[in-house]
Amino acid sequence: MKGVVLAGGLGTRLRPLTAVTNKHLLPVYDQPMIHYPIRTLVNAGITDIIIVTGGNSAGDFLKLLGNGKAFGLKHLNYTYQEGEGGIAEALALVEHFASGDPVCVVLGDNIIESNISTAVRAYRHQGGGAKILLKRVPDPQRFGVPEIDGRRVVRIDEKPEFPKSEFAVIGIYMYDSSVYEIIRTLKPSGRGELEITDVNNAYIDRNEMTWEELEGWWTDAGTFESLLRASNLVAETGANKMELTHGAQIAGKA
Repeated sequence: MKGVVLAGGLGTRLRPLTAVTNKHLLPVYDQPMIHYPIRTLVNAGITDIIIVTGGNSAGDFLKLLGNGKAFGLKHLNYTYQEGEGGIAEALALVEHFASGDPVCVVLGDNIIESNISTAVRAYRHQGGGAKILLKRVPDPQRFGVPEIDGRRVVRIDEKPEFPKSEFAVIGIYMYDSSVYEIIRTLKPSGRGELEITDVNNAYIDRNEMTWEELEGWWTDAGTFESLLRASNLVAETGANKMELTHGAQIAGKA
């Protein structure tokens, strides 16, 4: 399985901070935001990783991360997304890198307390299709919300007025190689983007979607409020103290 970190976009909700840099280079407590999704992948044993970025600060990712030595990696790949075409459009850019292998996609502003190793192992055993990670939240109407029937996802609604569950679909997804075929069939949404929710619903329609509930806390960091919350959570729980050498050890075993 290959890893994809989506770190493009213009970060308009965080202006003026993002007037001079990419959102994913902003600090979350004492580390750049981009460190957290990379560590999420490395600590799950995924070491072949690509960063999808964009905007005027794309070169700063290379300056900061290099080839990923700090994470125990031998190499990091990079690609560039022009404009804001949506998460699904960004994912389409990695088709050549994936080269037929499944991918684990992490949004660059998603920060978690624990790790996703169990979900990754379950997906590998699944052998294809897609898997999403869910988290119970007090305000699901702010997110993509799944309707669930036992272990089956019936449908995902984006920011529904009346949520059909108390779960949010967090920004960690696992897909087989058919994801690119699905993306090619998508039409832009009302905001002019190719939506990842449409990708997930396509897998649901094929009866090829599974889900796991994430342990520990989760937050994004795409607004001033959530950026502050992420920093406070990391500071309070010591999630940032998950040593990079631990990730390196896992990488060496993958």
